[in-house]
Amino acid sequence: MRPTVSVIIPAYNSAKTLRACLEAVYAQRHPVTEVIVVDDASADETRAIAGEFPCRLLVSDHNRGPAAGRNRGIRASTGELLFFVDSDCAPEPDALENALAILRDQPDVACVHGIYALRPMFDDGPVEAYRLLHGHHWRLRNVGRVRTTLFAVCVTRRVAFDEVGLFDENLRASEDVEFGDRLAGRYATVLTDTVVCRHDDDSHLGKLLRKQFGRSQLLVPVALAERGPAGIRANTPAGLLTALLVPLTVPLVLVGPLLLLLPLGFFGLFAAAEPALLRFVLRQRGPGFAVFFYGVHLLVQWSVIAGAVVGGLRHLTDRDFGPTRVAPVEPHR
Repeated sequence: MRPTVSVIIPAYNSAKTLRACLEAVYAQRHPVTEVIVVDDASADETRAIAGEFPCRLLVSDHNRGPAAGRNRGIRASTGELLFFVDSDCAPEPDALENALAILRDQPDVACVHGIYALRPMFDDGPVEAYRLLHGHHWRLRNVGRVRTTLFAVCVTRRVAFDEVGLFDENLRASEDVEFGDRLAGRYATVLTDTVVCRHDDDSHLGKLLRKQFGRSQLLVPVALAERGPAGIRANTPAGLLTALLVPLTVPLVLVGPLLLLLPLGFFGLFAAAEPALLRFVLRQRGPGFAVFFYGVHLLVQWSVIAGAVVGGLRHLTDRDFGPTRVAPVEPHR
């Protein structure tokens, strides 16, 4: 007998992508039992687009973030398995089927999540291409059993939430990472390249850097709250360190022009810090795009570092910033 599957889609101002997302959900080879869209007080046509499909629409009266949206969808759902899909993702037709095969064959696994395709949902230019290349690569290099859950496209057994609780609504980013850390003590999690979705990623550099800075503020608080070994990291320590050394050595040029070789050398070390990533970018897009890729990547690393520093200081001075100090446990009834 086939398990029942509830699809949960948190959405906020998702008019650009929601139609493509829902079309992909309803095109899954394995049938879904119900589809729940949780609108987080959108100001665009999100609710009207959801109304074009036979899904259940839940509407929040004020914006509360993806953790609260997913929690509301969990409470309203009935399926034995919960298929989480972000509103800017379009899962491939076999995504759900492939995730269910892993859950069927590996009973100790409670969560299966996948990777971004290199082909975007909508092609919005080179910044988005950078994001998809990097996002695809770091997920691909972590394929296997992991401690981290990433809920962009993810299938989870309901029992996981019954036993370890729902998402921490105090977090507006990294809420899935914090949940995965709690889950790791009871069940296994699998990141697989057989569950794939097309993603509509950031396409404007300024917006990307602002978002990265904001999200990175939760890196230190979430890491300090982790109960076990560190989970998946999108950026390596070597990459972050060499990125930081580039601007720190630029002022030395005032001492002598030859000292320009120092920041240039550290930029070279930055590009070489992840040899597999460099080879991947060169293979996919060639040397010209690789120069653009690493220029943007350097700016992103600076945003990550700045956000982490600010977030660490905020965590020291504000007890309400970061994960709830007592882990949220609310079994589904």
